[in-house]
Parts: sequence; C-alpha cells; structure tokens
Amino acid sequence: MLIHSSSRENPTGTLLFLTFRICRSIAAGMIALTFPYLVLKSFSHGALILGFLYTAASIGTALLGLSFGFLTDVWGRKETLLVVAVLIPLSCLFVLLSHALFPLFAAAVLGGYSATGSLAGGGVGGAAQPIQSAILADLTTPENRTKYYSVFTFISGILAALGTLLAKLFTIQGAFFAAMLISLIGILFVLPLKFKKIKGNPKKLKSARTIGKFTITGILNGFSQGLVTPFLIPFFVLVYHVPKSEMAVYGFISGLIAAAGLLTAPLLEKTLGFVRSMAFTRGLGAVLMILLPLIKNLPFALIIYFLSPALRIAALPIQQTQLTERVKDDEMGRALGTNQVARLASSSGGILMTGYLFDLSEIGIPFYLYGAIMTVNTYLYFRFFGTPSNGDEP
Repeated sequence: MLIHSSSRENPTGTLLFLTFRICRSIAAGMIALTFPYLVLKSFSHGALILGFLYTAASIGTALLGLSFGFLTDVWGRKETLLVVAVLIPLSCLFVLLSHALFPLFAAAVLGGYSATGSLAGGGVGGAAQPIQSAILADLTTPENRTKYYSVFTFISGILAALGTLLAKLFTIQGAFFAAMLISLIGILFVLPLKFKKIKGNPKKLKSARTIGKFTITGILNGFSQGLVTPFLIPFFVLVYHVPKSEMAVYGFISGLIAAAGLLTAPLLEKTLGFVRSMAFTRGLGAVLMILLPLIKNLPFALIIYFLSPALRIAALPIQQTQLTERVKDDEMGRALGTNQVARLASSSGGILMTGYLFDLSEIGIPFYLYGAIMTVNTYLYFRFFGTPSNGDEP
C-alpha cells in the first residue's frame, strides 16, 4: 500500500476549509429538500421529469467532477476549488431568473442536484467532492485522516440537515435565494487558503490498477444509489402524501442521524477494518431498503428513512482514506474524480429506471434491485480488498 501525505497538520487551513464546507452544506440542504417540490408542485411536472433532471445532474456532476479532479492535479488545488465554489450560487441564480425547463436543467447540472448521495455525503454540489477530499488529505496525516474525514462529513451533514429545516421558513423561490447567498459567503473563506504545489503528469497514471478496483465498486454503488436515494423524498410525497413542512422535519432528522453515523467510522475502522465495515453497514442498509416499500405504515417507513442514509455513509470516511492512501499524491485528484464519475455516471441509469418505474406506479422494484446489487458489490469488496495489497507501481 502506498502511504503519503504532508508530515504535519495545518490547523488554520483546516478551519478555513471547514467554514467553506459549512456554508456549502447549509445551502445544499435547502436545495435538496426544495428541489423536488419545485419540480413536482410549483412546475407540476411528474416523477419522470424529475428523474430526467436528476439524471442530467448526475451526468453533469460526473463530468465536472472528473474534469476538476484532473485540474486539481495539474493546475492546482486552490485555483480549481475557486472555480468549483461558484457553481452552486450560479445554479441558484438560474432557478431564480427563469421558470422554463431548459434553465432548470442547466441549474441542476451546474449545482449537482443529482441527490445521489445523502446530505452528509455530498448529494448536492457533488462536483466539489474529489477536490475537497484531496484538499483534506493535504491538510491531514495518514494517522488521523479517517477521523478528519468523519468529523468534517459529520459537521457538513449536521449543517445540511439544518439547511433542510431552514428551508421550511422560506417559499420555494426564497429558499433558492437564501442558498445562493450562503454559498457565496462560503467562497470568502477559500481566498486565504494556501496549499503545496503539486503538478502531476497528465499523460501517466501509475495507480491505474488501484483506481480500476475502486471504479468497479463505484459503478455498482452509483447505480444502486441512483435507484433509491434521489427518490426517497418523492417516495413519501407520492405514497404517503407528506407535505413539505413535515418532510422538512423528517429530512432534518434523517440528516442528523446520518451525520452522527459518520462519527462511528474511526471505531469501525479499528474493530472491523475497511472491507467488513463496508459489508456490515451497507448490507444492513440494503435489507432496510427492501423492506421500505413492503411496509404500509408511515411510522415504520420513516424509521427506515431515518436509518438508511446513516448506514450507507457510515463507512465512507474509511473508503476515502483507503483510496487516498493507495494512490500517488499527484494522482489523487484524478483517482477521486474517476471514482466519482464512475459512481455518478452509473447512477444516471438507476435514476432513469426509477423515474420510469415510479411513473408507472411500480414503486417497489427499484428497492428490490438495490438489495440485489449491494449484495454483489459486497462480494467485490472482499474480492478486491479483502487481502493486503502492495498497491501499484510507486
């Protein structure tokens, strides 16, 4: 395994970066809750149109994430981060200026309204995830990296959950305006950041074998996410007719529990290790997803909604640490970007499938497929990462 990083922490840079993440998370939470209501209620479109919007956002986020991952290796961390940071406020501006469908698609793509991750895992503004992970790796050391990934994602999740709760105080248009202002404020905290200069070779990728393994599991993760995650809120809107004011509270609770689940990552890593942590958390989450359409009871369905995102992302910091430690420093952005493009590109297929099935009132099928795919993916984690590896060519 290839281990690398800076030899010491950067407390000032870490605090500035955390503040930037907090602003983005609040804005993301507001958008994640409000967007389906914008499409389904304000514009009176069906689940199929919502699926197309989520699909376009997933594809756009995947391509942008890969491009930004490449740029962060060959151009620079800070320069790329500044470009990424303007996308969410720009997307909100598109929503505010026009009610037409084309600007709505543009906003979804730029802002990453794919909803293919939990709020804590970067379901909105996902194009920034590769560079954010690379930057946090630069600011930390291998010994404490999982802890920092856990705490940062925990705080982001808490503030994203707060964003969903704040959204109920605004009209739909007002929520997008507030999200735009908050995300713009976050950019101010990027300006003082300084990073070491890393210039990777754009024509050579020595960690290709390791990246390939994470890419295959990322494809299955992404497709399974696309099947269910973007449609959890629409599920309760369409099946239980939950109003926006109530769904804001439920979204807050779910986000809060998911964020708290992230704090278990260091303990999971210590007691179970990488592979068994992934198998335990995501396997149990898959079982709950299968049960969700079978239980015709709102309180029980809500319990599943509260727990499932936490189980899905509890081991995510461990996965991030493993990926950043197994690739070269000047290939980290491309490794993270490739993993994300695999996940999001495949999620678009799942989103389209569920949008179509929801439109036909076949609510249960996506959740059953999710369980089957996660079973296969768990096997691949054991197959690829179950034994110690020397990594790729150093």
